[in-house]
Amino acid sequence: MDHDQSVEKSKPHIVIEIIEYVPDAVVSRTIIKKTTGNVTATSMAIGEEVGAKTIAFDTYVQIIDGAAEMIIDDKTISLKLGEGIIIPAHAKHSFSANERFKMITTVIKSGYED
Repeated sequence: MDHDQSVEKSKPHIVIEIIEYVPDAVVSRTIIKKTTGNVTATSMAIGEEVGAKTIAFDTYVQIIDGAAEMIIDDKTISLKLGEGIIIPAHAKHSFSANERFKMITTVIKSGYED
């Protein structure tokens, strides 16, 4: 699959298989990208990190393989396979891969967030 293209519409896919693990890398693939929000699949190899960032919208994260450690506003949270969490708009957050994992992130860009 071409990693620069969104997932094909009206065609079934196995979500865990649309993105691969790459050693020493964080890989993302867009599933849907619209002005009103996006859905992205990401894989993180063991030992990788995504540094702290904030976005202006709530973000839903679901772990679809492995387990992740994340920090939301200085609180450490462990997420295991099948678990999800909402990162509040404007919250500083980061991810660490103590083991490799894959996640789906969904951002819905609505009007103004509280």
